[in-house]
Amino acid sequence: MADLIYVCENGGLGFGDYTLAEKSKLSDFPHLGDLYKVKTFAEITKLEKNGSFVYESVPGTKVTGFVAEERRVSFNVEGNDHTQITLDLEEEKEYRVLLDGTNLGNMTTNIGGKLVISVDLTTGQPQEVVIERM
Repeated sequence: MADLIYVCENGGLGFGDYTLAEKSKLSDFPHLGDLYKVKTFAEITKLEKNGSFVYESVPGTKVTGFVAEERRVSFNVEGNDHTQITLDLEEEKEYRVLLDGTNLGNMTTNIGGKLVISVDLTTGQPQEVVIERM
């Protein structure tokens, strides 16, 4: 179960496993002074930090190199279907969304700070996602 969440070479987090048939979770994973919890399987992957929502994908995904900084979130994501990813960012702010270096345009978070993007994923082919606050 330790491979449900781990630290990547870039210092970011890796988490999730979209190949699991049954829901698996791991709590209290320490990283840079915070505690993370991951729930994952084929239908959903969810990451929480200190009890607060960070990331969710439907269906489930595998994420590597997840780094959340003040003005930027970046990660690689892999899955096997059309996927909706929700991130918790700053409320009512504009962000530029890049997928594998292609600018998908600017999006504004809602009053709750949620940003939702849709990506088409193929098994074994990770895509780089970069979200930068404008």
